Amino acid sequence: MPFGHDMVYSLATVVELINTATGDHDGLTDIDDLRAFVRSRRVSGVGAVTGRDLAEVRMLRADFHDVFTAPDRAAVVTRLNKLLGRTRITPRLTEHDGFPLHVHYFAPGASLAEHLAADCGVALAHVLAEDEWDRLRKCRAPDCDNVFVDESRNRSRVYCDSRTCGNRMHVAAYRARRRPESGQGKKRPALG
Repeated sequence: MPFGHDMVYSLATVVELINTATGDHDGLTDIDDLRAFVRSRRVSGVGAVTGRDLAEVRMLRADFHDVFTAPDRAAVVTRLNKLLGRTRITPRLTEHDGFPLHVHYFAPGASLAEHLAADCGVALAHVLAEDEWDRLRKCRAPDCDNVFVDESRNRSRVYCDSRTCGNRMHVAAYRARRRPESGQGKKRPALG
């Protein structure tokens, strides 16, 4: 994908945000969880994190999940436009925390949710504008609800993580092929 580091970073941030809620697990249950997310993603310009921030970010997480799981391009565009339409955006160039010059889109004084909506929403808008919307994916492992951005050249990635879901699914497929019911995997009698 032809995006700069700030877009790639924002896309990784939105994926990590969405994936804080997978299956029965919620990684944003309290303010400490949200603070840990802000720290791990190195979200800049954030003041004290409040209960209101937590509630707003959790709602934003659901909105972003709806973008990723939209059934087609038109629905992705509609959902993302709705999200961006509620977001104050003020583009400006900045350098901070060892990152090279890049663009921030959140307005001065924006809440944490507005900050994430602006920067991550614009990154997703660029993916759509480059006609790369089909790179926004949900993991194909049947027991996984994670989303990801397929950054592979040939757009072939199907699992959120090749080391976990990918390996698990490949091992399951291998074992299914080796089962005696399929006629394979039967032991041959010993010669001699």
